[in-house]
Amino acid sequence: MLRWAIIFFVIAIVAAIFGFSGIASDTAYIGKILAVIGIVLAIITFVFSRRGASNSP
Repeated sequence: MLRWAIIFFVIAIVAAIFGFSGIASDTAYIGKILAVIGIVLAIITFVFSRRGASNSP
């Protein structure tokens, strides 16, 4: 998920360099959403993996 966020941010930077401000803002927004989703999923995975580890003998 975070890899896709980085890819969209790179596309946004390249589009901004070439003057495509509409495409740049859209891809930056998509990248931001994907980054937030990736971070939330990583935190959820970390929390649930820690809870499972404490219950094992």
